Amino acid sequence: MEDHLVRVVSPDGLFRAAAAVTTELVGTICAKQQTDMTATVALGRLLSGGALLGCLLKGRQRLALSVEGNGPLGKMSVEADAAGTIRGTIRNPIADLPPAGDHFDVAGAIGKAGFLHVWKDLGLKEPYQSMVRLQSSEIAEDLAWYLTSSEQVPSSIGLGVELGSDGRVAVAGGFLVQSLPPGDAQKNEILSERIRELPPTTTMLRQGLTPTEILAQIFGSDGFQIQQETPLRFSCPCIRPQIEAMLTGLGRQELATLIEEQEEVEVICEYCRNSYKFSHQQMGELLKAAK
Repeated sequence: MEDHLVRVVSPDGLFRAAAAVTTELVGTICAKQQTDMTATVALGRLLSGGALLGCLLKGRQRLALSVEGNGPLGKMSVEADAAGTIRGTIRNPIADLPPAGDHFDVAGAIGKAGFLHVWKDLGLKEPYQSMVRLQSSEIAEDLAWYLTSSEQVPSSIGLGVELGSDGRVAVAGGFLVQSLPPGDAQKNEILSERIRELPPTTTMLRQGLTPTEILAQIFGSDGFQIQQETPLRFSCPCIRPQIEAMLTGLGRQELATLIEEQEEVEVICEYCRNSYKFSHQQMGELLKAAK
């Protein structure tokens, strides 16, 4: 099943929802980041969450999520846009933690004390920024808490990443359900009960359920209207001129130090791991252009 996301709305307009399969996306990004198994599950959940929140954007709007706790993974960051392009990175890709019972210790790898940061470029003069404390460090609950507390939109999120016996991503994806104004307490409870009774997200994906079929499990006979289907893919917009601008932005003194200490300067993009090399002569040209 190719990675894609389906966004829907209930016939009465009281709920909006989305579901996504992100298996290839998570596998590609985690391979680039060289994550161990626990880190793969943690970053994979955040990538899937980024895809779900990205579907709420419009046009050229973008968002960034970062989770930083006091665990061994340090900081994880994900960027997504309305078109379904996503990238992600992790500071320490090796959690080196044993499983906690029958599951990977994502909360322990992230750390129980920390913050979720949300940044949105909505095309306004200033970007929207928000920060909330981590509630469980399991990612799904933390994203749902942010949406409910900061954006004032009651939300339920399910995220899952399952690895095969070879340690590679077997299935990944998730769903998002939001209650919209004016709200209906009785319908909210019915939908919440259906969500509580759902099998784990990875179980549904492993059974071959599509995003549309997962949403059908949630909405039941009430049904929904499909608003949009979006393919999901990894993409990193880094280009050499961008890297050159970053280097010149360091200033003349730091550039001069780099030229003095290194025959060749190499810059590696933290997201796609592409390498950009600059010779001594090229660095000299950048030094001339720097302020």
